[in-house]
Amino acid sequence: MLGDLKRIALEACVLIAFGALFGLTLNHQLVMDAFSGRLVPAQSTTEEISSPATLPMPVLIDEVQRVMASGGLIVDARSPELFASEHIAGAVSLPMVEIEAELPEFLGRVARNRVIITYCSGFGCPDSFDLGMTLINSGYLDVRVFEGGFPEWRDAGLPVSGEGQ
Repeated sequence: MLGDLKRIALEACVLIAFGALFGLTLNHQLVMDAFSGRLVPAQSTTEEISSPATLPMPVLIDEVQRVMASGGLIVDARSPELFASEHIAGAVSLPMVEIEAELPEFLGRVARNRVIITYCSGFGCPDSFDLGMTLINSGYLDVRVFEGGFPEWRDAGLPVSGEGQ
């Protein structure tokens, strides 16, 4: 009985040692970088801390309603046809498929310090995030993304506009 426990413990130690050796063999550069300090992120400066967000923040439906009530702008990233059919009441259209043609007019019309929430056709649609990134890169300071998009808004029974109404 005691001999079996010793043998099992010895086998476990050998397996752990071989696993560690194998892991170090495959990741030796990562280990070397860690010990040399190359994996430590650079210290941020005050300029980085005060800079605008580099990614649009995701928001939930209740925050969309609060931002709309306080004067924020809701921007639909879907195609012009989908926007014309149905959209969140009060939203403006800035379709990703026509962003290069539409963006200059939008930039001239909407202040860079205005809170903007983008949306599209729900969780599987990347257009709202892509539009948010485009707006941030164009100088907008507070851009958020409503990932649930139009389907979540409509299914919640909230106000919609368009020809389909």
